[in-house]
Amino acid sequence: MAGVTIVLVGAVWIANLTSTIFVPVVVAAVLAAVLSPIVRFLQHHGIPRLAGAALVFVGVAVAGAALLVMIISGVSSQSSELTDKLQHAADKLQSALKDLGASSDSAQQAKSSASSGIGDAFHALLNGLGAGISGLASLAVFISFTALSLFLLLKDGPTIRTWAERHLGVPRPAARVVLGRTLQSLRGYFGGVTAIAAFNGIVIGLGALLLGVPLAGSIAVVNFTAAYIPFLGAWCAGAFTVLIALGDNGTQTAIAMAVVVLLANGALQQLIQPVVMGAALGIHPLVVLVVTIGAGALFGAVGMVLAAPLTSAAVRISADLAAMRAEQPTSPGLDDAPGAALDQA
Repeated sequence: MAGVTIVLVGAVWIANLTSTIFVPVVVAAVLAAVLSPIVRFLQHHGIPRLAGAALVFVGVAVAGAALLVMIISGVSSQSSELTDKLQHAADKLQSALKDLGASSDSAQQAKSSASSGIGDAFHALLNGLGAGISGLASLAVFISFTALSLFLLLKDGPTIRTWAERHLGVPRPAARVVLGRTLQSLRGYFGGVTAIAAFNGIVIGLGALLLGVPLAGSIAVVNFTAAYIPFLGAWCAGAFTVLIALGDNGTQTAIAMAVVVLLANGALQQLIQPVVMGAALGIHPLVVLVVTIGAGALFGAVGMVLAAPLTSAAVRISADLAAMRAEQPTSPGLDDAPGAALDQA
């Protein structure tokens, strides 16, 4: 335990000192893990890996630019209007508390707390990207390092993986298991999260549009983006949506919007989550919640996003290595162990 603690403290310290390059490389590595099957598919259909990597890289750049424009135009440009509606919702909460018999002082204190929390949360939402890269010299540096790292990882992924397997400090089959399971978990998790985020954004955005809640496009973008943060993101975005409905359309619309949010994040999501996520995680939801919050406290936003897939990978790696040890007495050729099945991952 002392060794683990020292390693964690050292990792946090080094990550903080090297954040200028650490964060872009981590972001690029996650993107490369998710996108490398596309490059491999193109390579199998006669397109050289360099050309395939360039095509995928350009596609990601175009999609990223479009998403950035959507977020800026759909959320940041309407920040004052959104803040006004959230403040109006806080006023309605104060009136509702008085109607329920709360004293004026208690209702005012609740309103002040809600207003402060809403303002801080929305400010963090609008400036989350800037806060996440505040330690970098500039946004241009972050984008440049991320883009360069992503292209190199897409182009030289197999070579880098082979080198890592040789220098991981464990037998080659075990190294293959470690890297293969990590890549599988990242791909499955982020592919599933993207599908669920799109589902949440579409359902809640359409619900807001049908109920006459203003800024339905901004609401859809916020719910899509926030869904990448496990557990906390979807429900925080849902609360944001209900407050917008309360501030503009009143209690009845807010209740209807709350029902839509509960269905999107609850019953309906449970129908599609097994399909899109499959067996991507294989760990208990409580474990996901604990590791997400703990990694967020240690490593910030990057830790929150990566905690669940890396924990899942660790659980599967442990099981695969145990199977390898069990088979070793009867199967001297470790290349037939579970790691060999992951070689194409």
